[in-house]
Amino acid sequence: MADAEPLKYRRILLKLSGEALLGNEDYGIDPLVIQRLAREVREVAALGVQVGIVIGGGNIFRGAGLAAAGMDRVTGDHMGMLATVINALAMQDALEKISVTARVMSAIKINEVCEDYIRRRAIRHLEKGRVVLFAAGTGNPFFTTDSAASLRAVEIGADLVLKATKVDGIYSADPVSNPDAERFERLSYDEVIQKDLRVMDTSAIVLCRDQSVPLRIFDINNAGALLRIMQGEAIGTLVA
Repeated sequence: MADAEPLKYRRILLKLSGEALLGNEDYGIDPLVIQRLAREVREVAALGVQVGIVIGGGNIFRGAGLAAAGMDRVTGDHMGMLATVINALAMQDALEKISVTARVMSAIKINEVCEDYIRRRAIRHLEKGRVVLFAAGTGNPFFTTDSAASLRAVEIGADLVLKATKVDGIYSADPVSNPDAERFERLSYDEVIQKDLRVMDTSAIVLCRDQSVPLRIFDINNAGALLRIMQGEAIGTLVA
């Protein structure tokens, strides 16, 4: 791609919620949705961007919800970690079906189905053009996949964390219930925390702030948005 414009981002970490995979389903994974997401990742990878992905497990299990219903929190979180492995394997399959080489790396040992997460190996995969799916969160209970996304982004030296949501940025209130909610084009890390905007866990925001990793929040249902962000378009809300 000798005539292409320089890439704005060399390496990114994309954070997908488990709910993003639901589509029109009540539970599990909508094949049409995961196939569309895989195609969008392929477009970005084809530009030469190195892509890491963290997927939540809320479409299958959510540890905090199980704990609220009476289950031991640590047990519930471990179940949630396994749900993220399921989602990561599904995304790996969807990517490989469209000729994108992908690797799932788990924070907990589950060698029969994927690799252990080793930072240097993950970076090597990225350098070879492979999409890396980071599964099982941080491997520790009480930490969400938002925190895992920020942690992995820092560890691999990502230039940007992309948080894919169902709305087109950060709002002052829920835009669904409050039509007068203000959408922000740009915020500082501290503004997100002080305004209690809850777009990501506070610990995830603080980690990005302390390591100077910018965040961009965008609507994953906006087809082509991921590619346009890589091309420098200001889509969604930037937190920096």
